[in-house]
Amino acid sequence: MKITNIHTAKTSLSQLIASALEGEEVIISKAGKPLVRLIPYHSSQEPRIPGDWEGQVKMADDFNTTPEEVIEGFYGEKT
Repeated sequence: MKITNIHTAKTSLSQLIASALEGEEVIISKAGKPLVRLIPYHSSQEPRIPGDWEGQVKMADDFNTTPEEVIEGFYGEKT
């Protein structure tokens, strides 16, 4: 793991990027406190497949029904 401060990161960004691309964890800190982690970007090359989650997600029977106490909470009314 590489931990570097912001000033050093500015001057050696190319080397830090190369380290991250090689799989090393790179942390950039300020005043000794970790702020961000530098990680490689991976684009999703595979297209989304409709229905890929079919059978894995369950919807409640009353999904489209809003309970009265929730409606009352929005309008501040008692029905």
